[in-house]
Amino acid sequence: MIAPEEQTVLDSVNTDLAWGLIERFTTLKREHPNDVRTAADEITSRLRDLGVPFEVLEPDLYLSLPGTAKVEHGDSSFRAKPMAMSRPANGLTAPLAYFPGIYAKGADDIFTRVKPPEDLEMAGKIIVTEGFGMPGKVAEVELKGGLGMIAVNPGQNPHWGICTTVWGTPDLHDLPRKPKITVMAVNNPDGEALIAAAKRGEQATLHASLEEGWYASPIPVVTIPGTEEPEKFVLLHGHYDSWDYGIGDNAVGDGAMLEIARVLWEHRATLKRSVKIAWWPGHSTGRYAGSTWFADHYGIDLFENCIAHVNCDSPGCRWASTFKDLSVMFEAETFVTELIKDIAGPEVVVECERPHQAGDYSFNNIGLSGYLMLSSTMPDDLRAEKGYYAVGGCGANIAWHTEDDTIEIADKDNLLRDIKVYLAAVRRAANATIAPFDFARTIKDFSQTLEERQGASGTHFSFEPARSAIGQLETALEGFKAYTVTLEGASITDARVVKANHALRRLARLLVPVNYTSGPAFFHDPAETTPSLPDLAPALDLPSATPEMQGFIKTHLTRGQNRLVASLREAALVVHEAMN
Repeated sequence: MIAPEEQTVLDSVNTDLAWGLIERFTTLKREHPNDVRTAADEITSRLRDLGVPFEVLEPDLYLSLPGTAKVEHGDSSFRAKPMAMSRPANGLTAPLAYFPGIYAKGADDIFTRVKPPEDLEMAGKIIVTEGFGMPGKVAEVELKGGLGMIAVNPGQNPHWGICTTVWGTPDLHDLPRKPKITVMAVNNPDGEALIAAAKRGEQATLHASLEEGWYASPIPVVTIPGTEEPEKFVLLHGHYDSWDYGIGDNAVGDGAMLEIARVLWEHRATLKRSVKIAWWPGHSTGRYAGSTWFADHYGIDLFENCIAHVNCDSPGCRWASTFKDLSVMFEAETFVTELIKDIAGPEVVVECERPHQAGDYSFNNIGLSGYLMLSSTMPDDLRAEKGYYAVGGCGANIAWHTEDDTIEIADKDNLLRDIKVYLAAVRRAANATIAPFDFARTIKDFSQTLEERQGASGTHFSFEPARSAIGQLETALEGFKAYTVTLEGASITDARVVKANHALRRLARLLVPVNYTSGPAFFHDPAETTPSLPDLAPALDLPSATPEMQGFIKTHLTRGQNRLVASLREAALVVHEAMN
């Protein structure tokens, strides 16, 4: 339900400021750091004109800037796009081999690793495969000794992209995973010809230019201070670098955040806790390098004070009338669903899903609750009617990551609606007496996942310790929910409220990492699909494993269960302490 004060704030939203930035970005490609800096200046000059205070952080990020590419086969030359972070090539000639791939039916498929056939010989060959040049597939090709990979995209335009599993600028753990092969994308007709050539055992030659190194990359950050608990904050963020002109991905998001900054500053007297708004560079050419740098250098502040992070990517695109496949952590599902229906209407479709290890979700290892990544999207039946294939943004428009992502991809009416959705998403969380996160929903997912793991492993391994710890936390959360209801009329500075909100942040710090990461806190997991409770996922392979491998899997599961149980038990203690 929209309260009168909130309605006043929402009514002040318009698209004038956002659309002005979008129109400017139609003339500014935002790949090279020089152009990215110009884009940052466009954002900050508008903030300055509005009188909104900001700072500009100046990190050096490790980026990969694709140039030209082509594939030569016989007398033919096919246009191609080199994938960022892949290896340059100047006449790499080798036999072709075909790795049967699939075209994604949805975002889940885009980020899923596909295993090659066991009998496919890749060593010393250039691999041709359907789909996008996603990092998991690239890693498989490199592991099997492939020299290069040609990703056959599904449409008439090949798509720009990045092929590394390394999240952000590599550290010493990540550096060995940086791709060492040449990877490029071609369109579907050209790719079909190359697949046919691979089946005939013919060879091809790759040419690919890329510029790589450390680049100064500005991060504009606005902080709208809260009036009652200013040290606590919600982080709204999105990337402003893009492939080509990138209007649907993500000039629309940049404009949306600019308008939200204006509105929140204008109504700052009504904001109880702070809101930070950050525009990231290095998303496209550095695998989320900007948000990762921020997570690294402001990690302790985020750990101690951040209520939640909200990712703004591809709002306000044409034909986007539903909110399906929304990336929302389980604890925020009810909150997000209700606010979207409040803003967009009770009849609108809202379907949440587990966030992918993608976008700028660079805060999982810190343990931040997060919601939204992509925004509204077109309905499946309309996508099918248009013959569109699955992409990772632009409201499902296949202009995503191509030179066709221009002004016609944006829609003013949809943008106005989505700005209001994002505004409510950050403002409600900042102003809530008790943070609007239901970790009982998270634990329900833990329980369902655990039962699946137990069913798969059978008598080979027992998850009873985790089951018991989940039951204890479920009971504690029931009492906590009833307790927090009694606090709703209190001030947010009331000691009991402060204590309860501290407990909710601690729950996120404990439960988000065990559900989304395998690596340690303050480091970054690879950019690949992460299953629920990833440390326990090997249970699915236990029955079919050899006796020797079963021993290794059981060892892994024992350690993973210990990690989970310790987090669950500490979470239960946190909840009990918050009520005493």
